[in-house]
Amino acid sequence: MQTVLFHETVFGPIHSRRLGTSLGINLSPTDGKICSFDCVYCEAGYNAQGQGTSGVPTRKQVKTALTRKLQQLSDEGAKLDVITFSGNGEPTLHPEFADIVADTLRLRDRLAPQARVCVLTNATFLANPKVTAALAAVDRPILKLDSANGLTFYHINQPVNRKVTVYSVIGALARFPKGKAVVQTMLLRGEHLGKPIDNTTEAEIDALIEAYREIQPAEVQLYSIDRATPEHNLTKIERPELERIAERIKAAGINVNVF
Repeated sequence: MQTVLFHETVFGPIHSRRLGTSLGINLSPTDGKICSFDCVYCEAGYNAQGQGTSGVPTRKQVKTALTRKLQQLSDEGAKLDVITFSGNGEPTLHPEFADIVADTLRLRDRLAPQARVCVLTNATFLANPKVTAALAAVDRPILKLDSANGLTFYHINQPVNRKVTVYSVIGALARFPKGKAVVQTMLLRGEHLGKPIDNTTEAEIDALIEAYREIQPAEVQLYSIDRATPEHNLTKIERPELERIAERIKAAGINVNVF
């Protein structure tokens, strides 16, 4: 079974095709995965690998590790484009997420003022006012929406809590400050547990366009598989097809970029 990729709380910098030179913050365990989704394409693997034994890092541990790394990069004169909350699961699950974001913004201002702070999130905890306020405070809140079709959403993202639906996610995204969110959509085809998956059809893209109109994001980011996935029967959508889909979305007056 494919397992977690990040065995540190603060890792990198690494090169991100969407963000540039990125220093990562992993608020999940360093030896396990905790997420409210169980996506078929997740590079960190399925949740079935377990939560490990290390537990989530404390606010103090995150602050100490980030201070040390940012000071080191500053002393070296290293280029840093972004500080990104990502890692082995959903960062907004951390009980001290909002406080850690506040610490990170202060450290960024002091030690890496040129860097943006980004959060990669599946948007399942936007009902929490503290989470929403913290996401609105960062430079780039990047929120996932892979399908606006209920069945496709379920097959791709496999929410752990069955009360989480595509409608609850889109509704939460629509209540987020207009023009602030970056909506990230993974496009793919294949099958999982014998069921076909394809969020690139005309009907799927039409539904996404309607959702984007409701959400009014700053930007939509389209991308496809770039690393190993826990479900092996998935097909990467090549850039020419991504570009054609992007043109349909642009024609609806939505700002979209392909990665």
